[in-house]
Amino acid sequence: MILIGTKCRLEQTVTQELTAAQIGSGALPVFGTPFMAAMMENAAMTALQNYLTDSQGSVGIHLDISHEAPTPVGMKVWAEAEIYAVSENGKIVDFKVKAWDEKGTIGQGTHSRAIIDNDRFLTKCNAKLEG
Repeated sequence: MILIGTKCRLEQTVTQELTAAQIGSGALPVFGTPFMAAMMENAAMTALQNYLTDSQGSVGIHLDISHEAPTPVGMKVWAEAEIYAVSENGKIVDFKVKAWDEKGTIGQGTHSRAIIDNDRFLTKCNAKLEG
């Protein structure tokens, strides 16, 4: 049973490789929004993984976030995901996500993940390569 309120927090230091200029989402050397979003998704995936079997995984299906403040290279950032809802059939899990740097909140929003059977998912995906 997936517990509402389960959280995971991840931390990293912003490097040149994690900037908007590096990924092409902007021109400045500040923490890139795609990297913040990825941290949020990773925190959600990690929070959920302990509830899944070895043959299961989860995939992101919706992300609604704001990026509210810039973070310079060299500063630490944190992303946290908290489970706040599970669908009736138990296959969709909703998260509140938030990110901070050493000076305060930099982003927040919601994220949804679908629980999948890994082999079935990959088989369906790879079928796209066939004629």
